[in-house]
Amino acid sequence: MRTDIAFLAITEAHQIYHWLPAALALSRRVGVKVHVLSPSRMILDLVADYDSEDALNLIRLRRPPFVPDSLFRQPSRLLTLMLNHASIRRFPILVTTEISSGWLRRMPGFSSHMVQIKHGAGDREGGYKARHAAFELTLVAGEKDRRRLIERGLCTPKNCAVGGYAKFELRAPRQRFFDNELPVLLYNPHFDGKLSSWINHGPEVLAALEALEGWNVIIAPHAKLAARTPPIFSQAPHIRVDMGSRHSIDMSYTMSADVYLGDASSQIYEFLLHPRPCIFLNLDQRDWRGDEAFAHWRLGQVIEDIGALPQALEHASGLQAGFVDAQEAAMSDSIDRSPKLASERQADLILNFAREFEGTAGA
Repeated sequence: MRTDIAFLAITEAHQIYHWLPAALALSRRVGVKVHVLSPSRMILDLVADYDSEDALNLIRLRRPPFVPDSLFRQPSRLLTLMLNHASIRRFPILVTTEISSGWLRRMPGFSSHMVQIKHGAGDREGGYKARHAAFELTLVAGEKDRRRLIERGLCTPKNCAVGGYAKFELRAPRQRFFDNELPVLLYNPHFDGKLSSWINHGPEVLAALEALEGWNVIIAPHAKLAARTPPIFSQAPHIRVDMGSRHSIDMSYTMSADVYLGDASSQIYEFLLHPRPCIFLNLDQRDWRGDEAFAHWRLGQVIEDIGALPQALEHASGLQAGFVDAQEAAMSDSIDRSPKLASERQADLILNFAREFEGTAGA
């Protein structure tokens, strides 16, 4: 009997890297057929770039009219689900990285079993919403996320499992993005208006980065921020701005930078795959100590005035030794790095889940 598992790709491209390794691992299992459903031809083409054996069945969903295709700007998830629910519900097992698909539970005739691979490994409270409870199995990167989901009543110990961070398996290598040997600072602001250093202080941050001497700077906003904010422009020769490319989502920058500058993005944990200096911008001077949503701010310097950035960078290397233990402990809690590949662990968990329900869901 064949086991059909569908991955629902209705989000922007940055989430692909969190589920694609598991999809590829499952496609190599005997008796398993993996389908990828997306309203975006560009998303499906990106997936195909990583599928060298053409093992995945790529299915183009209906796309809402008048919405141009893009890797970084997708149509309304709810509208996409409404247009395609009859096609989506045919699959007995659905896997996704977003929670909007929880709305499928309200649609007539829907009986598929749902798995969420929770994308990211961050700390902000916005990563915990009531629709998480719509999924029968949730896979998380590490014990931190599992603990927090259970504490909030969004999962139970039985239906939440640690599967690791499979995105690491598709990470780009360290690269040179400048034609000199100066150190590289990565500025990675978040999209959440309540937390983002760019939304609240963009002009002064850009001015400070343009005034930096002795550094190259990559400005690579979170994909959602890049889609929502006016384009960032700079003519400074030491600044590279990326408002949305494969480099901005495949860990090219987190692997290649020497120092991280940001506010709330879970990309801090991708950067700390190899511990390096971090600087966090508390330009709104919030009281963050003791708030688990800002646990990552204990992993580097926190500055409350952008004018302090040059001094923080000057001290970054010398202070790093004092942060290494905290960085490694935070990584261990946030991302489980067992010897077995995360993609294979996730594939095992999804397949075991799917076989519990064979013949009981879908059409």
